[in-house]
Amino acid sequence: MAKTLPVGLQLYSVRDFLEKDFAGTLKKVKEIGYDYAELAGLYGLDPKFVKQTADEIGITLISAHVPYAEMIQDIEGTADTYAYLGCKFIAVPFLDESTRVGSPNFDEVLKNIDKIGECFAKKGITLLYHNHDFEFITMPDGEFGLDYMYSHVPCEHLKTELDVCWVHVAGQDPAAYLKKYTGRAPVVHLKDYKGHKTENMYGLLGTDKKAETSEEFRFQPVGYGVQNFPVILDAALNAGAEYVIVEQDSSVECPSIEAVEKSRKYLASLGW
Repeated sequence: MAKTLPVGLQLYSVRDFLEKDFAGTLKKVKEIGYDYAELAGLYGLDPKFVKQTADEIGITLISAHVPYAEMIQDIEGTADTYAYLGCKFIAVPFLDESTRVGSPNFDEVLKNIDKIGECFAKKGITLLYHNHDFEFITMPDGEFGLDYMYSHVPCEHLKTELDVCWVHVAGQDPAAYLKKYTGRAPVVHLKDYKGHKTENMYGLLGTDKKAETSEEFRFQPVGYGVQNFPVILDAALNAGAEYVIVEQDSSVECPSIEAVEKSRKYLASLGW
């Protein structure tokens, strides 16, 4: 078994730089040491330009975060666009309060996710689900919501993109969760933090309403927070993961491009 895995960057981490200079930022990401990337939007750019830019720089686009609402509006079109870009995976990145686990619409959402995953599979793309901590509510059958999802959608239609930060924030052991989903965890999100769960965390994601940064909870470069990454990385290997992806939702102590460089240097210090 390989001792390391390819390391990618979720480009959402440096969205503030990408918005101003997509090609220049992608080049910097490559220079830092990321040979792989996961998209989070195309910044209004033509897919041909995105593909050409990535190809010229030498970054492989392995996956993409695409909003659930966007997928369900045009399942085949979504698959075709990202297959053209070379993505092997597309992830549901976030579900809002009207669609997430615990909402009245959740069973319908699961049926749609199954439908999306089936269509994607026919086109050679694997659908993933990227968790936060809110999936760790207890369902009527006693399962966590996250496990309920995976027990109600076939493995061939949905695999995990476990975000180890949010698993930990929810009070669970990231390494144990990776072990639990051995064979169903092809892409693992590496994310670090300091502090504990607060009400304003989702404002820090840039997805919900903007919130002030709190000293109680703060995203950190990988290796600079509370996570035990040597154990997590071993668990990812043992679970059969194909890629690990660095993600930092926000950076307040240094520019985002510097934060992801710190993460890459930390992983390199571990031999990754």
